[in-house]
Amino acid sequence: MSVNLIKKYFPELSENQIVKLQDSENLYKEWNSKINVISRKDIDFFVERHLLHSLSIVKTKLLENCKTVIDVGTGGGFPGIPLAIAYPNINFTLIDSIGKKINVVNEVISALNLTNVKAFKSRSTDFKGNFDFIISRAVTNFPDFVSETKHLLNKSNNCGIVYLKGGDFDEEISIFKSQIIIFEVKNYFTEEFFETKKIIYFK
Repeated sequence: MSVNLIKKYFPELSENQIVKLQDSENLYKEWNSKINVISRKDIDFFVERHLLHSLSIVKTKLLENCKTVIDVGTGGGFPGIPLAIAYPNINFTLIDSIGKKINVVNEVISALNLTNVKAFKSRSTDFKGNFDFIISRAVTNFPDFVSETKHLLNKSNNCGIVYLKGGDFDEEISIFKSQIIIFEVKNYFTEEFFETKKIIYFK
């Protein structure tokens, strides 16, 4: 069933990519029984709440022509790992301040043989590098996130921040005005979970 859901929404993915996404579900369920990297109530809805939610960024086509992406506050590896599977030609860097989560992320990267992903234990404010895009899944309020991560953006490219967020955040983003584009995730997936989920693109 879970594989069918991925194939339904992403028919362009190869069989190898589908297998890696399917394998990731098994890996995370195994690791989650030892270390709580995903909330217990979410692990039973892994494909919907972690794989599809992460892959919703693919639907925007924002990352298609970039070379480097950093996932800030990746937690267990989302949205970075599913996107790295979807975009094998993009180099992904995943960071999180919690060491045990990064240890699991590195185990998953190794098990899936993902050669385009590296993960590090670090806070965004301490990390150095230049990336075409910053991605994240609602680790803090948006203005704080921008101020804490913008030093990581490659200023010379048509780059930006892609942020997965739910609920009402109009006030949060009001200071950015025309720099923001909102994508409604419910336009891509019919599952009820995505009804209030949005993708913020900060140019």
